[in-house]
Amino acid sequence: MPFPEFYGNESVVRQMREMIARGRFPNSVILAGPEGAGKYTLALMLARTLNCTGGNSGGGTESDGLPDYCGTCENCRRIASAEDLDARCTEAVEAREGLRETDKRETRILVQPHADVLIVPPDPPQMMIKVDQVRRVNESIRYKPAQARRRIFLFTDAAFMKEAANALLKVLEEPPDFATIFLLARNPGELLVTIRSRCLTFSLAPLPVAELEQYLAQHRPQWNLRQRQLVARLSGGAIGRAKSFNLDEYVQARKDALALLGTAIRAGDHSELFRATETYRAGGEGKQKTDQLLGAVYGLLRDIMALNSGAPELVRNTDILSELRSLAEAVDFDWVQRAARQAAQIQSGMRRNVLRPLSLDAFALSLQR
Repeated sequence: MPFPEFYGNESVVRQMREMIARGRFPNSVILAGPEGAGKYTLALMLARTLNCTGGNSGGGTESDGLPDYCGTCENCRRIASAEDLDARCTEAVEAREGLRETDKRETRILVQPHADVLIVPPDPPQMMIKVDQVRRVNESIRYKPAQARRRIFLFTDAAFMKEAANALLKVLEEPPDFATIFLLARNPGELLVTIRSRCLTFSLAPLPVAELEQYLAQHRPQWNLRQRQLVARLSGGAIGRAKSFNLDEYVQARKDALALLGTAIRAGDHSELFRATETYRAGGEGKQKTDQLLGAVYGLLRDIMALNSGAPELVRNTDILSELRSLAEAVDFDWVQRAARQAAQIQSGMRRNVLRPLSLDAFALSLQR
């Protein structure tokens, strides 16, 4: 996917390509933006452009005259093998699970699609960047590129453990000229001030809802207008989230979330609630399903707050506006705040393997008015 096919934030992308053209691309870059905004995709595109051998010294060139990547040279193809980050991380985790217990504890998750490109994702189970991962970067960044023009180190999340953040700070103070470090962050404020001060920050802004609707009209023709409007709003301006949105799963999760909130607000027959929560079982699949349910609960609570605050234009679940108005009329701010706290307790309980159906039932019953 060459740069002209990167959807949205044209001015930011152009600015970065112009810096490559002038040979002034920074050594330390923060790419900020909401989840699904395209931060990882853009970072890999830049990594390929910086190392492409299929065109000029600054990479291949597109019709606009700015550096691009060819996508077919050896460097481009190998870096592109990391596009499916989830799959590569799963492979790394499975490989670690196959090690002896002592080796497993000392092994950190890293993805290296190319000799000169190292991708650093959050390390499970805590899902944070750990000090041993940063030490690996610090050790290898001093070596000149072996097969590319520039060494690339890509941190996919801003969740650093304290010791890891301090270790990264050391290399950011004097990065070598032949290396670039990318830090991806939903919110740059999650990073230490001292880290932010040593990086150049580029922010990917959320796309307007109308733009996402146009995109979905082309790429999801099977969805009707109301469905496209719904997904565009729920995506929060993030093109990646819109592209991968599973509408069927969301609608089912929202149906169960409505049953939860409806039971909590209108005490009475609990049969619908029990039928819904009975399907939330143990195991990885049950956890994923519960996560989707709680995400839908938070979304509905947000919409209820918008209605109670006199801001119906902020409602995202526009296809069930009448149901949301009915719920909003029955509750106040304190009730919504209490419901959000209770939902957070369920998330915390999931890490302790509590019985999910029971905890969901208790959530609804505890909030009955």
